[in-house]
Amino acid sequence: MLTQRSRYALRALIFIARAGGASDSPPVPISAIAADQKLPRKFLEIILLELKNGGLVESYRGKMGGYRLARPAAQISFGEIIRLIEGPLALVPCVSLSAYQRCSDCFEETTCAIRKVMLVVREQTAAILDHTSLADLSIELVAA
Repeated sequence: MLTQRSRYALRALIFIARAGGASDSPPVPISAIAADQKLPRKFLEIILLELKNGGLVESYRGKMGGYRLARPAAQISFGEIIRLIEGPLALVPCVSLSAYQRCSDCFEETTCAIRKVMLVVREQTAAILDHTSLADLSIELVAA
């Protein structure tokens, strides 16, 4: 399940992308993001710092300060954002690519029916999220 933190991160990044938050545009003030998206400013500050540390946004100080995307919106996928905020996409550790662990109650991974289903779920989820960029959604929102 997607946490509130991830939802806020996605909403903030889509807003920045829609507002022209590319490297050649003026930074988007945090107050504009918080007001437009109805997000608590303090929580948004923490999330944006995490996104900055993860290399997804750049921050600028001062009167004309704010946030811009660190890369073009087409190069930032939902999968990358969610992994940064949440960690692995896998619902069980035995199918995770980045945080694999054998399940503590597993008898045999190669024949485990649960693992087989969860592997398909992880692969399909990753395929969708990794092929959906901020640009895809910011265009859809503008067109809607």
